[in-house]
Amino acid sequence: MEKIIKIGRRKAAVARCFIKQSGAGTFLINGRELSDYMPTEVLRIKVNQPFAVLGLTSAEFDINVNVYGGGVNGQAESIRLAIARALIEFNEENRPALKKAGFLTRDPRVVERKKYGHKKARKNFQFSKR
Repeated sequence: MEKIIKIGRRKAAVARCFIKQSGAGTFLINGRELSDYMPTEVLRIKVNQPFAVLGLTSAEFDINVNVYGGGVNGQAESIRLAIARALIEFNEENRPALKKAGFLTRDPRVVERKKYGHKKARKNFQFSKR
């Protein structure tokens, strides 16, 4: 079977996803099991959402993901984008369902930089006219 490589990004997180269609059903993130790497159930659900929308399970695929940067939520969403892109590569008919669910859109929101002379990105010191 062919191995498909796709990239997903979210905030500062970048995920490279290697998917192979087979019966082994391994899901590794940076060499660790999904349940070990993702601390909460919510994050595991986010990662598996593309499969749920299509009525598939991750056990039908061998998935190996290398992810770096960002926090756990950004990493989970970058993995979700990479998996969704890879599932389209397997079958083009998956595109409308994944598109409708919003899994093919790269979320462009990133943290706004802190400005010079301010406390935070937008927070100012209190202004006193007199």
